[in-house]
Amino acid sequence: MSAQTFAALRLRARLYALIREFFAARGVLEVETPILSAAANTDPNIESFVTRFSGHADAGERERWLRTSPEFPLKRLLAAGLGDCYELGRVFRDGESGKRHNPEFTLLEWYRVGWDHRRLAGETVDLVQAALALVGRRAEVRTMTYRALFLENLGLDPLTADIDTLAAPLRDRIDPRGLERDDWLDLLLTHRLQPAFPYDRLTVICDYPAGQCALARLRPDTPPVAERFEVYLGPQELANGYHELNDAAEQRLRFERDNARRRARGQRAMPIDERLLAVLDALPDSAGVALGVDRLLMGMLGTDAIADVLAFPFAEA
Repeated sequence: MSAQTFAALRLRARLYALIREFFAARGVLEVETPILSAAANTDPNIESFVTRFSGHADAGERERWLRTSPEFPLKRLLAAGLGDCYELGRVFRDGESGKRHNPEFTLLEWYRVGWDHRRLAGETVDLVQAALALVGRRAEVRTMTYRALFLENLGLDPLTADIDTLAAPLRDRIDPRGLERDDWLDLLLTHRLQPAFPYDRLTVICDYPAGQCALARLRPDTPPVAERFEVYLGPQELANGYHELNDAAEQRLRFERDNARRRARGQRAMPIDERLLAVLDALPDSAGVALGVDRLLMGMLGTDAIADVLAFPFAEA
């Protein structure tokens, strides 16, 4: 094992200490929630690992899913009245293995009661700047709306352009079969916009198209937008946050829409988290964000290989 690996492990330990100090100073409580769940992530672009419990049937559902995020149990704690909280822990996504992805990785997720997505984006930037300071760096910050990003760099309006207009810049690179409007938006971001983000800049993108709302509130602009943000360090996505939806009926419709799309793709429909839906109407007005800790370490060390910040990558685990 190399000296570089040991240095990365020591930096990870320093980063964990900084995260805990950062939130302790702000009165945000660290919690632990289950890694195995009877429910799974319905997002068609995320696949969950599944396992089976062999003990007594009274323990509950035998089929269990490794969490892709601690979001649902954290929201259940918020709905119960716990207040501001965070979790720093391992999450799992099947099939995501490569230079920048590992099937298990570390996620930091936190929630702020009474905040909206823009205020939380500011705190996310503060945390990333504090992390960069550990390695003697600081990044400039640029905040813009999703719409402004596309208009400025591609000359098209992502909220109103038709699918042919969105597909045109990528037709010579991407097979269009089966792709929908939001797929083209994602591809334009990852293939045309994201790679050009400056290395020493934190780019904050706010207010996404309504079709990319996931678990975010919709704001009734013309056209409507999702109160969502993402933070990038250079070209690398670090964090994804929302002004959280607290309408159980609407969230159920979104989960069911996800599952319909999964079935159309030939994927398995995922079990919906009924425990979350049972309390979601009681979720206080709040904002939440998930930040990839391995991605942050990669940015701190100036590498685009996730193996450089892990003790043992998936192939060696």
